[in-house]
Amino acid sequence: MITRTLPAVAPTEAATAITAALATPAPTGDGEEQRALQRARAFAEPLLTGEVLDTGEPVLDHADAVVEILRHIGGNTDLQVCVYLVYTTPYLARPREAIAKAFGEPFADVAVETHKLVELQRQARRRVVAEASNPKAAPNALEAAQTENVRKMLLAFSRDLRVVLLRLASRLQTLRYFAAVKREPPQALAAESLHVFAPLANRLGIWQLKWELEDLAFRFLEPETYKHIARLLDEKRVEREQHVEQVRQRLEQALTSLGLRVQVQGRPKHIYSIVKKMRGKSLDFDHVYDLRALRVIVETVDECYRVLAWVHEHFTPVPEEFDDYIAKPKPNGYQSLHTVVRDEQGRAFEIQIRTRAMHEHAEHGVAAHWAYKEAGTKGYAGVTAGSSYDAKIAVLRQLLAWQRDLGGGVSHALFDDRIYVLTPQAAIVELPKGATPVDFAYAVHTDLGHRCRGARVDGQMVPLNTPLANGQTVEIIAAKEGGPSRDWLNPEAGYLVSHRAKSKVRAWFNAQAAAENVARGREQVERLLQREGKTSVNLDELALEMGFDAADALFEAVGKEAVSLRAIEQRLRPAEPVPAAEVLSPKPSRQRAAGGPSGVVVVGVGALMTTLARCCKPAPPDDIRGFVTRGKGVSVHRADCPDFLALAKRQPARVIDVEWAAPTGGGAHAPVYAVDVGVQAQDRQGLLRDISEAFAREKINVVGVQTQSVKGVAWMTFTVEVNDATRVQRVMAVLNDVPGVLKVWRR
Repeated sequence: MITRTLPAVAPTEAATAITAALATPAPTGDGEEQRALQRARAFAEPLLTGEVLDTGEPVLDHADAVVEILRHIGGNTDLQVCVYLVYTTPYLARPREAIAKAFGEPFADVAVETHKLVELQRQARRRVVAEASNPKAAPNALEAAQTENVRKMLLAFSRDLRVVLLRLASRLQTLRYFAAVKREPPQALAAESLHVFAPLANRLGIWQLKWELEDLAFRFLEPETYKHIARLLDEKRVEREQHVEQVRQRLEQALTSLGLRVQVQGRPKHIYSIVKKMRGKSLDFDHVYDLRALRVIVETVDECYRVLAWVHEHFTPVPEEFDDYIAKPKPNGYQSLHTVVRDEQGRAFEIQIRTRAMHEHAEHGVAAHWAYKEAGTKGYAGVTAGSSYDAKIAVLRQLLAWQRDLGGGVSHALFDDRIYVLTPQAAIVELPKGATPVDFAYAVHTDLGHRCRGARVDGQMVPLNTPLANGQTVEIIAAKEGGPSRDWLNPEAGYLVSHRAKSKVRAWFNAQAAAENVARGREQVERLLQREGKTSVNLDELALEMGFDAADALFEAVGKEAVSLRAIEQRLRPAEPVPAAEVLSPKPSRQRAAGGPSGVVVVGVGALMTTLARCCKPAPPDDIRGFVTRGKGVSVHRADCPDFLALAKRQPARVIDVEWAAPTGGGAHAPVYAVDVGVQAQDRQGLLRDISEAFAREKINVVGVQTQSVKGVAWMTFTVEVNDATRVQRVMAVLNDVPGVLKVWRR
């Protein structure tokens, strides 16, 4: 959060700071830990003196205050050392190396990662402020976007709890500074504090940070409401405090006389919690029960319930206001008994009852039991919890729960392999782990991905297959026009990781192939029309007659050989009258003739010559239809054959039912059928070999191959022999897994 771009500290200055920091021996005990903190401050002081944050607060003063906040909530010396190192990071030419040399790798990791998070949050706030100046922008939408952005960044970095605690303490000090100098912080910063940082502190159980973040942020966001509640609290403050003190003394004396070691104290009133209760329960100020509140701290859980019994016996309880958070703790681990009672005058007040251990957790949350000394040892992303495995699991659960609180119940970011990077305008882009600049470009916009030609990451040019990391800023260098490279689809090259980017690249090449098919088909159809003297034919009407929506769809089918020119030629020529003897009427009985060489019988008639159509090459158990030809008997087509559909539409009287003959033998004598399999693939060395090996593994005989390459795309037709078309479906599934294959279909 530095106000200006500063030159990195000269190597000699960094060396001087490191030498001074190393002058004190490494810590081995309490005294040594204190000296470690002094070493860190001595390291930071020459670099930070005279520098200020963009809030106007001196950097060194801010760091000192953050250290004090962490000490107050129970953060140990190692965490406090990290504070000074975080703020030296922007002033060192090689911060990771310098800090690692002076303090060790774990400290360097925390310092660099925390500083990176600070910078990302600052950029995100600036972007929201810039967008808010747009008169068309919706304030609520911008606030929601900001909350989501910061949530994502915090979760991305929250694998190390130290980073989270450092950011919470720093944000609290920033709000304290604005309050002290009587200046208002940016609205985005205050909203971020209330809607992101305070809920995180609550989820981690750090109550002291939570309530102060809420009150200070609310004070800046709704100053009039804050002042109004403060005035109401102050009006009867003396009377209220006198009553609380009287009840406190009565409770303490009575419970002590029962032989209990107790501590009874008044509970401070927090304005934001009062406002939330008033709004949530539609109460006026006088009906908020915990304006008068006491806290009773005892030694054991059993004593908690003994105190509760005494309180309910000597005061009048309000049943609907009783909560047992010992039997059923809050999601953040908070435990206590809460009860509201009335005294003889009918004045209501709240009493909280808890053990000392519960009180310590309520005040300091995870900071009360999290061990930082072992940070950097093996564990989940460097996060360890001393010898307490349960403590570590509890904290990670709280981070997951906090994500669900803000994310509408969707739990995916903390442990999933996701990263978060920024555009030059500070928009956050979520990507799968290992994603590259090309993935980033497609995530921003499909057209940007197509035109991507280079990338800068944090200002440095990098190869397009460079894996990105959390928090990096990515700038895409794009051509004015053009398309993706076929190399991007090669998994060994490592250009693409995200499924979205891969699908967009495949779609682009499929579209290019479709355009080439249309152009090729148009040329063939136009030559046919010229040859037939039918150049005046309406092509769209011709396409409709042949079962296509438009002329381009017909051209594409012709271009990829799904429709033959002969079918179009037959459609263009007028139908000749069929002699009555050739029109076969169906008979009521279903006689079967022995199958001919084609293995097909004609339903309802005696033996007729049948031939398998070359346009679609049917094979059992395909659904088939027959078409009566002149001089060649019945031509047998697949039921979905475009040529057959066109002929049937033109001359339906010639359509006849056919079916496959019952098999008469097996093994070497089983009939075989020629079937064409089309393959579209990225042309490469060894492609034909790999595809042929796939056929061989499936024990399918290839009897013919046709192949051509157009602009790096191979178009291949394999003619294979099978006795069952289902075997073709199996081999097509295998071919789809061959590297570089884009599409497989049966012709």
